[in-house]
Amino acid sequence: MISKNQLKLLRALGQKKQRKAHGLFLVQGEKNVLELAESNLTVQHIFATADFIAHNHNTLSRFECIEASLDDLTKASTLVSNNAAIAVVEIPTLTAPTAQGLMIALDGVQDPGNLGTIIRVADWYGIQHIVASTDCADPYNPKTISATMGSFGRVQVHQLDLPNYLEQSNLPVYGAFLEGVSVHKTEFAAEGILLMGSESHGVRAEAAKYVTDKITIPAFGGAESLNVAMATGIILDNIRRQNS
Repeated sequence: MISKNQLKLLRALGQKKQRKAHGLFLVQGEKNVLELAESNLTVQHIFATADFIAHNHNTLSRFECIEASLDDLTKASTLVSNNAAIAVVEIPTLTAPTAQGLMIALDGVQDPGNLGTIIRVADWYGIQHIVASTDCADPYNPKTISATMGSFGRVQVHQLDLPNYLEQSNLPVYGAFLEGVSVHKTEFAAEGILLMGSESHGVRAEAAKYVTDKITIPAFGGAESLNVAMATGIILDNIRRQNS
């Protein structure tokens, strides 16, 4: 059964400073926990109900699973429901990506739900690397992980000095702005960086000076703006459509 100290750790890992201090993060919910079996992440423990462990014995066989009551898991979880399993996972050590291909760059996107959805969108379009400014949302925030719907194990998020990274890159940088060339008229390269800013501030000047192509999604109605995750998906679809 789950101990008081283990329960205390699970609760603590809901806070960013505790995740950083321990080098650990939480993966919560049945689907996300099962996704760990297909990832390269290092899992310390999986706390789960007896039914969940028994039903998924083969999938979870290489992990240390500790039985816990649904009541204890609910107390430890940040989720409102779907609390049958919680995993404690080591935060991986990442180096800035040097591989060519298509990447996403995020400048000041601070909502963890948006970041998680962007990770999920990136996974859908076969993108393995996201570079993010240091003030972006924490990629290991429970809300971020939950919003990825399992994609956290296939997409790496690198928080770094974004302007410096863009300066050193030799890839075209497609920056999303309210004013720019329509994505329907832009000729996208197969390899490049899609730079997205926050909904409140857009792409900031420090990163904008490294943009090689300013692009925009043309509007046909009266909405003032698009959610950043939705806009990312629309632009990626145009890029992949041209280079498929």
